[in-house]
Amino acid sequence: MKITDVKVWLVEGIKYNWTMLKIYTDEGYTGVGEATNWPGSQIVEAAAIEVGQRIIGYDPMRTDFIWTKLYRDLNWVGPFGASMCAISGIDMALLDLKAKVLGVPMYELLGGAFRKKIRLYANYWFTKGGHNAKDYASQALSVIKAGFKGVKFDPFAHVNYFYGEDLNVDLGLTFEQQNRAYEVSKAVRNAIGPEADLMIETHAMLNFKTATAMAERLAELDITWFEEPAGPESATTLRTMRERISSKVSICVGERHYTRHGIRDLLEKQVADIIMPDITRCGGPSEMKRMATMAETYSVQVAPHNPNGPLSTLASAHVCASIPNFFRQEFMFNDVPWRDTIIDYSINDLIVDGHLVLPERTGLGVDLNETEMEKHPGVRKPRAGFYI
Repeated sequence: MKITDVKVWLVEGIKYNWTMLKIYTDEGYTGVGEATNWPGSQIVEAAAIEVGQRIIGYDPMRTDFIWTKLYRDLNWVGPFGASMCAISGIDMALLDLKAKVLGVPMYELLGGAFRKKIRLYANYWFTKGGHNAKDYASQALSVIKAGFKGVKFDPFAHVNYFYGEDLNVDLGLTFEQQNRAYEVSKAVRNAIGPEADLMIETHAMLNFKTATAMAERLAELDITWFEEPAGPESATTLRTMRERISSKVSICVGERHYTRHGIRDLLEKQVADIIMPDITRCGGPSEMKRMATMAETYSVQVAPHNPNGPLSTLASAHVCASIPNFFRQEFMFNDVPWRDTIIDYSINDLIVDGHLVLPERTGLGVDLNETEMEKHPGVRKPRAGFYI
């Protein structure tokens, strides 16, 4: 069997464009994947097209060989970023195709299932109303009523400290802004109750002093984790933060760390209690499984970052099914109405009581609807503001 073509589509999503792709073969088998990243989705799209052309003629069953060759070849233009997103999408599509050939779900290629019900936490549930404690609380309560047992949000994102021309270069918060972030977080905790997960996101948009101070203050709300208190540039900085922040607060990082090589320093320095690789960035399902295995040796749990399209959601769930150190998976509570129409099997039909229940379908269990994707082309002009 040989790969004959790879097609790529840019599709508009609720936050940013999704990059979808499909691999075709001379025996009629196909596989679908997702390479979403942002901002600069057109850069990822171009990388996916380029990488797709590089694998034409290869045997699609040689998934690890293709991954390794692409990684080594593209290392010259950078082992991370757009090139790794393209590899991630290709890897996902190859595993989907291979599992379909073998007649098994994708998780069987990753070692089989520890579980088939994947516990989710909700993100992007806060899109209605004003950015105040009352509106956040009411929306958070609706998530719990829908059966989810956890929510995540960035309580600092709407204080205008990093927007537009008024960028606050020292990434600090005024006393009033710190109080507001705390009060909003407290209102959410009170709304969801003491047993639900409360994840606090920072997007690495706080300086060292502010991040550590807010982590300490939020600790009394029994937060599930404090996410990305610093950027991915230095594990040593994160290690110092770990030493300054109460042991009651778990630290979660990883959405901007690519491949097993990118998390090695984090694990060796024991920076994080939980890592959150993104399947459309980190190297695809194959590499996320390798990262999870590495994390397991340090007793670190895995909670995939997943604010992307439907294939990302499904592929992440298949990896989560196959690892012993799974914690939670991110899920977009509000999304565009065509999320479930660009594929031929509705994700909503898989969500039961805050879990994604994997069906007994081969591969990822879905195909892409090319006609429907073309009805929702990606936005080609940069969107204003910052993506939260």
